[in-house]
Amino acid sequence: MTDKNLLLFTGEVVEESEPLTLSQMSHICGASVERIVEIVEEGIVEPYGENIESWRFQGLCVQRVRFVLRMERDLGVNAAGSALALELLEELELLRGRLQRLDHESN
Repeated sequence: MTDKNLLLFTGEVVEESEPLTLSQMSHICGASVERIVEIVEEGIVEPYGENIESWRFQGLCVQRVRFVLRMERDLGVNAAGSALALELLEELELLRGRLQRLDHESN
């Protein structure tokens, strides 16, 4: 294999069972704490905890925040537009799953 064909992927494993603090979420997503707070205020992710210092995020929140940040960076979509896109994509995934189950049941 030549260097031209070598692909290197880097990433960080986020355990679904281990909740993340606001600071960890900020670091993993590559966004400021303030930006994560704005995304929470838009209702795109919902941490649990009574106040900002005690917020904890599930692993799925990382995917949602990263999606929003990519939409903003790559397409110039605002947070409300990203929230709508996320909602529609999740609904599409749900409907595809239902269709697949129906196909299996009919065969």
